[in-house]
Amino acid sequence: MRDRLQSSSIRTRRSSGRARAGHGTETWNIDRAVDKLKGVAEKRNIEGMAQFGIRAKNVLGVSKPKLDELARNIGRNHTLALQLWKTGIHDARILAGMIAEKDRVTAQLMDSWMRHFDSWDICDGTCCHLFVFADPAWTKAFAWSGRKKEFEKRAGFALAAYLAIHDKAAPNGVFQKYLKVIEREAEDERNFVRKAVNWALRNIGKRNVKLNREAIRVAESLRKRGSRTAGWIATDALRELRSDAVQRRLQRKHV
Repeated sequence: MRDRLQSSSIRTRRSSGRARAGHGTETWNIDRAVDKLKGVAEKRNIEGMAQFGIRAKNVLGVSKPKLDELARNIGRNHTLALQLWKTGIHDARILAGMIAEKDRVTAQLMDSWMRHFDSWDICDGTCCHLFVFADPAWTKAFAWSGRKKEFEKRAGFALAAYLAIHDKAAPNGVFQKYLKVIEREAEDERNFVRKAVNWALRNIGKRNVKLNREAIRVAESLRKRGSRTAGWIATDALRELRSDAVQRRLQRKHV
């Protein structure tokens, strides 16, 4: 099966049934939350995570379905989210991104959490569950694209990929500007950066007919560079952007 970025399977829709400050009458604190995480953790999951390139430190091995269930039970709880992040536990930090309140996410918080990204799942999970809905999302998508560390840089492109889906009000111009960022960074050979660059290019190109043409133009330009990394990004993106399925969907939207 083709590698389409494991992160693309992360659910991004916020549950309408999740309360802002907790679920039901249950009282949650940091001790209870960590105990719950430890109670549903399985060591075999750690080995499975490693097979998908997740080799984070201080990881318990909680499966995504268990994290989803726990997040639903807790509800929105920004104070608890901040406390979970401070534990340094990998699973706790993923949960933090799922229960934090988007309206309370500042640029400072985004930068602080981003500097702790050490694997694709915490990077993509935090971006898709939380950062993409925050006011500074576009600013950070551009700023982080120039970061040096692999997962910090990936975060910029992950945000752009999610914004292409969720920011319905964004004009074509901002995506056209981001295509220039993709052209600039298409030579980064690091696995999780090049995949995120490709991911952002594909998602922008699937937004509408005009951006599809622009993304294809960029991909064709990248393919002509003679760079193995840029060539892979371009060839993989063109395969999807030119596909019958994508073209039919875009034409239906265009009518």
